Amino acid sequence: MEQIFFAAGILLLPTLCTALGAAGVFLLRRETDPRTQRMLSGMAAGIMLAASVWSLLLPAIQRAKELGVAPWVPPSAGLVLGAMGLLWLEKAAEHLAAEKPRYGGHMILAVTLHNLPEGMVVGLAAALAVAGAEDAVSGALAVSLGIGLQNIPEGAAVSLPLLRNGRTRRQAFCAGAASGLVEPLGALFAFALAGWASAALPWLMSAAAGCMVCVTAQEMIPEAVEENEIAGVISIVAGFALMMALDVAL
Repeated sequence: MEQIFFAAGILLLPTLCTALGAAGVFLLRRETDPRTQRMLSGMAAGIMLAASVWSLLLPAIQRAKELGVAPWVPPSAGLVLGAMGLLWLEKAAEHLAAEKPRYGGHMILAVTLHNLPEGMVVGLAAALAVAGAEDAVSGALAVSLGIGLQNIPEGAAVSLPLLRNGRTRRQAFCAGAASGLVEPLGALFAFALAGWASAALPWLMSAAAGCMVCVTAQEMIPEAVEENEIAGVISIVAGFALMMALDVAL
């Protein structure tokens, strides 16, 4: 029974963190100062970049070594495949819609799509912990917490633009929270197939990192550094340092 509650907590924590970030719409004014918005985007970008390295790529390298695979192959190939896959899915979705998504739809799509491999990573980590693998419990906690921490600014990155574009606070919150719902679905799928898919863990981690870097480069960094905003650049560095410190400390 304890293992069931532990696994459930590991699987649900990232989604709850996404909802926590989306709840920021209830605290901020509808019309925020442009500089404040750029600083928030910069902070989110820095956090996501650091999380892609310390929460995903470095563990993927270590896992590849444990599996006897060349440690540079899954991280580098998975990173590129994840980014390319996300871009392809975005283009396909936009083509089906016959026009670019409006009212922040591009951000919602990008964040939602990259949450799927993240959820699978958490599901595999939880399955290893339940199976009693060495150091798996602490590893599962670190992965779930690391992904959860970077999901907080992701939820805000989805909901805040919707609020500025005229949606109600409830609508913006629901959209931001819903962007994280694919994570538990991916986690449950990977948890059920853990025995078969554990060898794919470094690839999934790297693919999630590639998606994360892609979202950051597409959406958050351009907004943070708009008009050569120095405060946005500083926020990127501050966010990166904060997430790096948390990951190393935990």
